[in-house]
Amino acid sequence: MLPRNIGFAYAMLRQVCRPDREYPQSRVHSLYFDNVDLEQYERSAAGDFRKDKVRIRWYGDNTDGQGEIPVYVELKKREGFASSKQRQQFMVPAPSLEPGNLSSGIISNTELMETLAGFGHFPEKPIKPIIVISYQRYRFNEMQTGVRVSFDYNIKAAMVAWELGRREREIRLNQGVIEVKGPSLELPVTLRRMGLLDADWSRFSKYGSCLEAHFTEPGSVARFSPSGRNVEL
Repeated sequence: MLPRNIGFAYAMLRQVCRPDREYPQSRVHSLYFDNVDLEQYERSAAGDFRKDKVRIRWYGDNTDGQGEIPVYVELKKREGFASSKQRQQFMVPAPSLEPGNLSSGIISNTELMETLAGFGHFPEKPIKPIIVISYQRYRFNEMQTGVRVSFDYNIKAAMVAWELGRREREIRLNQGVIEVKGPSLELPVTLRRMGLLDADWSRFSKYGSCLEAHFTEPGSVARFSPSGRNVEL
């Protein structure tokens, strides 16, 4: 939805959804991997029927940079409207998550490849860290159906593979994103009211949109509100 509607969206979700009991809110960070040809990005942009994403995710902000932090290697697969996610936890030294160290991939390449093989995923070409994306997330359950709903905003992205972008330290997307995770393509009745926010219910990829923004010429009007949809199913 448009930036001016982010506060209104949060208020509306609070009316029709219950905050998640275990993790009602957190800061989410994802380091995305792709090959040098950015094939996963291209498949996402083309709307291919089959596509997957490899990422390492962690939560919160480790301000003291001490100790070990849990991170999760994730493989997200989508075929049409059906999606699945596999994940495995690793404990890593806090300095591994500092921005200047993310190009090393957080865990070793051997660990990453062994984990993906355990998921039944075998990349045809070598993959490397491309971009790190972070955002604030609120998690809900819709009251009538129990469908899981996430509301993401304050989306920031920084290229890790500097040679691919415009060598900017960080950009920020202006939109908010509502993500609905349920067994049916039909939205709960209460969530259909979100149309009041000028939001369009469709597929949306933070990875694709953030890369698109980094590739777009500085000064472009649409650069921080990339083309595509801003509500995620």
